[in-house]
Amino acid sequence: MLGIDDVADRVGSVGFGCLGCGACCRRVTEDSNLVIVSPAEVRAIMAATGMAWDEVAEPYPDFIESGNGGEYTLAWCIRRTPDACIFLRDGRCSIYAHRPWICRTYPFMLEGDELLVSECPGLGTSLSVVAAHDAAADLCRRQAAEAAEEVGVRAVYRGARVPPGERAVIDSEGVKVLHG
Repeated sequence: MLGIDDVADRVGSVGFGCLGCGACCRRVTEDSNLVIVSPAEVRAIMAATGMAWDEVAEPYPDFIESGNGGEYTLAWCIRRTPDACIFLRDGRCSIYAHRPWICRTYPFMLEGDELLVSECPGLGTSLSVVAAHDAAADLCRRQAAEAAEEVGVRAVYRGARVPPGERAVIDSEGVKVLHG
């Protein structure tokens, strides 16, 4: 894995400054604003907003047949309207201080030792050494959190049973049967 200084150098060489345009929160193409979240992130948003789980999160839209008439998916996403994330209000993020890792680190992502960069109008903007280091630290924390969630999902998945004919989400906390 890359160290924070290496990631900071790469982020700094790309450059980025959020323009507050909200383009990353809006649906431009199918699932362009799909924000995958861990159960811990859902719970943090619930605590900050007073909203219920089903008001914050929806199952990841791709389901896998379980072989008994049921089906499952392996992740949660932030709820969306047909146009945008439910937390985009008046052009701003209403949960900014509690936003998920994917939002916090956008437009960057670490995949192994590679820095991936998504399209964003703020790319190419000069970034201070401190800001690049802060972004790199968040990227490294995100990568560690995602790796831990994946280990948790794998552990649950090994013993998971989706009830016949039901739909469920298998996450690091267990099998959550969907109702409705």
